[in-house]
Amino acid sequence: MGTLKNGKKQRPSKVEKKQRGIENRAKMRQDIKQHPVLFTTYVVLRALVIAVMVLEIFNGQYYNVFLCALTLALFMIPTFVERRLHIDVPNTLEIIILLFIFSAEILGEIQEYYLIFPFWDTMLHTMNGFLMAAIGIAMVDILNRSRKFKVRLSPAFVALVAFCFSMTVGVVWEFFEYGMDCFFHTDMQKDTWINAVSSVSLNPEGHNSAVQVLIDSVVVNGEKWPAYLDIGLHDTMKDLLVNFVGAVVFSVAGYFYARSKGKKRAAALNFVPSKKNEDHDYLQQARENGPDLPEKRKK
Repeated sequence: MGTLKNGKKQRPSKVEKKQRGIENRAKMRQDIKQHPVLFTTYVVLRALVIAVMVLEIFNGQYYNVFLCALTLALFMIPTFVERRLHIDVPNTLEIIILLFIFSAEILGEIQEYYLIFPFWDTMLHTMNGFLMAAIGIAMVDILNRSRKFKVRLSPAFVALVAFCFSMTVGVVWEFFEYGMDCFFHTDMQKDTWINAVSSVSLNPEGHNSAVQVLIDSVVVNGEKWPAYLDIGLHDTMKDLLVNFVGAVVFSVAGYFYARSKGKKRAAALNFVPSKKNEDHDYLQQARENGPDLPEKRKK
């Protein structure tokens, strides 16, 4: 670190920079030895993305090249959070995040898994609800343990905040999809063929009572369609529903995690990021030494 002179922080010298570089490389080698599965997953996924990028460059698909570059950048988020924000991201959560990004961008968009496998989008939105709830739990948990934050939230409120955070992210994402479809004429909100319509507008007497009409065919610009084409409503509601499921599942697990405070092996233990500090708090103690560490220290 730079020295203080006249109350001002000086820039680190070349020797300090070199020493810092040596320390960072040594720490990186140590991390690789301690977390071989995470390192292997990261290297394999990154190599696959680079291979796809090179192939798309030769094919002239520059939008796909952009998606590959975006994927490589997103892969750096867990590392940025750990090194810059000093937040410990559990290995299990980090691997899931990497696989989620790869599945959404490379497999979903470029390899068109969204069209090949109808469940692909549903699976990713469910996982998104799960991951965002984990992040919501982590944010409240970090505030709960902060000395600057005087209010201590109950486990039930922690779970509620996590659920609301996850659902808010899901709703904002649907806003983004809608905006992309409206302004850039994409099809992020996938359409659905509808064989029946139920609406009060079809009531011949004008009453507030829905009338169902079966659709045999629709003619658009002289072309006959097999059914009515819904423009994204069913896809949006399905995405929000499965996001809700993922959020509920992790919020319940997060409730027991917050209540146990790491003293028991809660289901959410390997999914909730935590603030790095000298003692790594009870979460890190539970990961490294088991839940009975505080009692062992007292003895």
